[in-house]
Amino acid sequence: MRTMKIFITVIAILLFIIAEIGPAEMSGDVSKVKIVYGTSNIYSREDMGAAISIIKEQFIKWDGCELHNIRYTDDDYCNTEDNIKWMNELAESRGYEPNFTQCIAFFSNFHSPTEAKNKTAFNADSEYTNWTWYLARTDNGEWHLMTFGY
Repeated sequence: MRTMKIFITVIAILLFIIAEIGPAEMSGDVSKVKIVYGTSNIYSREDMGAAISIIKEQFIKWDGCELHNIRYTDDDYCNTEDNIKWMNELAESRGYEPNFTQCIAFFSNFHSPTEAKNKTAFNADSEYTNWTWYLARTDNGEWHLMTFGY
């Protein structure tokens, strides 16, 4: 009798978890993403990897999307005076202390869900290319995802 109660309890907990999480296809797929680090005289592979992890964390929230690749832009694209200024303006508008000294940017390609969802701004069953991700940090601090899109 005790074993049956434990079994029923475990099944109930599993059903609750499945109901809360939802089906696997209801999250963004990053399982097959190809990473292109390129070359940088500013950022190490570890620096880039930390930024890419943050991008992936954001992407998995995009129901039904599939991320194909993420690629580093280049050093000249990232740490321009204009980009650092822009990152600090974004920081100030979000209540962060505007003291970023570094900016890193990546392009990505992904596919949107085959069916349009009411809560998504993506066109159904479409390929998005050169989607840009900007992250900023203080010297060797933690990356903050500041903005993304076209």
